[in-house]
Amino acid sequence: MAVIILTLLALIFGVVLGYAAIRFRVEGDPLVETIDSILPQTQCAQCGYPGCRPYAEAIASGNAEINQCPPGGEAGVQALADLLGRDPIPLNPENGLAEEGLPLVAVINEETCIGCTKCVQVCPVDAIVGAAKHMHNVLDAYCTGCELCLPPLCPVEDCIVMRPVELTVKNWKWSKPSLESEEKAA
Repeated sequence: MAVIILTLLALIFGVVLGYAAIRFRVEGDPLVETIDSILPQTQCAQCGYPGCRPYAEAIASGNAEINQCPPGGEAGVQALADLLGRDPIPLNPENGLAEEGLPLVAVINEETCIGCTKCVQVCPVDAIVGAAKHMHNVLDAYCTGCELCLPPLCPVEDCIVMRPVELTVKNWKWSKPSLESEEKAA
């Protein structure tokens, strides 16, 4: 009788554990997902990895530092440091430096563009539109400023340049007050 009861209990527990394994299965690593959501998703490869997801996996596994993403800037490093409980470190200059102030956007010179489509092929966010042997254009709203389309890729000199995004009400930010001005106001 005891053997039958133990067999029934083992069968019941096996079914419950099997159901729980299917019902509560976690796909992927939640830490990688969180890190990937912090990264800017430019897929620019300036960090040394082919995209933001592989870089997030490298950070989660401890194979990469948190300071290799120029498009993420200091704010991205700070967010990653807060998430991982680490001290923020300055951006690694080997990966490029984030521009101070407004972000950059690519601009194509209409007069010199020959329509080679090399820039269209490398744009990770499909911000460049145009057909072969016709002038191309950059959709400012989608351009992340990753600079992958710049020479030496473009065969025409000065065809593509990076310019700061035009200052509007949507992208203007207040400067942070200094500690001295706060003390004077008090």
